[in-house]
Amino acid sequence: MTDFYRNAIWGGMGSLGGMFSLAMLVLIIIGQWRMFEKAGKPGWATLVPIYNVYCLFDMAFGTGWAMLFLLIPIVNFFAGIAVLVKIAQAFGRSTLFQIMTVLFSGICFLILGFGDAEYVGPGGRR
Repeated sequence: MTDFYRNAIWGGMGSLGGMFSLAMLVLIIIGQWRMFEKAGKPGWATLVPIYNVYCLFDMAFGTGWAMLFLLIPIVNFFAGIAVLVKIAQAFGRSTLFQIMTVLFSGICFLILGFGDAEYVGPGGRR
């Protein structure tokens, strides 16, 4: 196989991967937009880079300033997992769904946004 064909094949796969990533990004934005609206936050907040993280932490912990833990190396890994678990709790979901939110957050954001889940507050209480 010549270099021309090899480059054409790998270039095409890169395009497919890019289109898949773009499609997933759009689905995550749609899910977060709807999820934010259920929690009483503005939906457009999902499009603003730092403000969307602030809103996620506010929904999960009751204070958005907890997002400062993301600035501490190693702690940021655990803070990222904790915010996903707390988001699932804030919508009153089970332990299994909390684990699924950590593993497949994009799909779970769609489920929380368009499903029958209601935002009950940080920690799953009103």
